[in-house]
Amino acid sequence: MNIVRITDPADPRVHDYTGLTDAALRRRREPAEGLYIAESSTVVRRALAAGHRPRSFFLTDAWIPDLADVLDAHPGVPAYVGDPVVLQAITGFHLHRGALAAMHRPAPVPVERLVAGARRIAVLEDIVDHTNLGAVFRSAAALDVDAVLLSPRCADPLYRRAVRVSMGTVFQVPWSRLTDWPGSLVTLRSAGIGTAALALSDAAQDLDVAVVGSTPLPALDRLALVLGTEGAGLSDAAIEACDAVVRIPMSGGVDSLNVASAAAVAFWHTRAMR
Repeated sequence: MNIVRITDPADPRVHDYTGLTDAALRRRREPAEGLYIAESSTVVRRALAAGHRPRSFFLTDAWIPDLADVLDAHPGVPAYVGDPVVLQAITGFHLHRGALAAMHRPAPVPVERLVAGARRIAVLEDIVDHTNLGAVFRSAAALDVDAVLLSPRCADPLYRRAVRVSMGTVFQVPWSRLTDWPGSLVTLRSAGIGTAALALSDAAQDLDVAVVGSTPLPALDRLALVLGTEGAGLSDAAIEACDAVVRIPMSGGVDSLNVASAAAVAFWHTRAMR
């Protein structure tokens, strides 16, 4: 193990971990500095299993036994260890979930390569809530969605909260950020991928009977499910660019679900495509 004792919260060696509770600061810093933070030993292990490379580890003495095998396997990577009070002064919160790791951010995957062999794709428009984003990824992993595409204004899937809520599944579901929006939806259609927008609309079909052309959604060879924010929903331009508009039939006076819940229902309904 490459244990490095930290006694001073101003130690420049732990710059990666400073101010983790300042979301605006971290959203600027992490992509620019080529890193992201994995929180908890479970998430750290999943990041490493996905082939991501650690820059450093950050933990108290109490968590060394839990992560001993990982630290032994990376002797060239510093493991910054300190008193809980010192570490809290650096991060801004108590490390009650165990170890943190600063990870090298992987290179973006080209969209064309990502969708080339994908049968089911989730396309997300402007989802900025990291909890919702992480939950969508967790459902995508659990229900065999092949890829996730993000509009330019979507939140960062590698932001600490999104990673934690996803339980590290953001590392296993391939994803990429689109640059042309909503033009990329037209590109998907031209590639033979049916596109279905989940939206409240007079023209929307109930999900359990919805078709693209004359083909039920679960019977399509390839399908992209397009979801928007919980408040505003999908933009008119995104809806117009899709082959079909669908909705989840509901009762009890409820007209919509949280976007993460809606995604899970839609992913489950189309699971027959596998």
